[in-house]
Amino acid sequence: MNIIINKMETDDEIKGKSYVHWKSWHETYPGLVSQEYLDNLTLQKCEDMGFKWRDNILVAKDNGRVIGFIGYGKSDEMQDTGEIFALYVLSEYHGKGVGSALMEAGLDKLKDYKKFCLWAVKNNNRAIRFYQKYGFELTGEEKTSSVGAKGVRMVKIT
Repeated sequence: MNIIINKMETDDEIKGKSYVHWKSWHETYPGLVSQEYLDNLTLQKCEDMGFKWRDNILVAKDNGRVIGFIGYGKSDEMQDTGEIFALYVLSEYHGKGVGSALMEAGLDKLKDYKKFCLWAVKNNNRAIRFYQKYGFELTGEEKTSSVGAKGVRMVKIT
């Protein structure tokens, strides 16, 4: 395995990121988000989103194939806070350090912030444990997203 992380730039990287997005949602979220939303979440919809949202995305690639990505930036909801907007890795790469490498690269891009936040899907215990490993703590704040997912806010202060 030869993992490289870089800024998403090419159409192939956008399409690879879109596939990871689509596949990860269908593998991870049945029972945690609206089934109707999942049923309607096509690869084409993920590609449409991918070509619209190009900024602040890093992709992880194994021998040129996109296997994961992280989206990051300034939080719209919390002042002076960096936010991890998305972090997905294909299930076949779980437990192989890809998510860790992406998290470290994303946090490095946000290094000017002293506070970080993210939303995790409630009851996605694998993800919550992963974020806790990086110092994120549950705040008790919850919200339901437009896709029918119950989210829990996590915050990290350095």
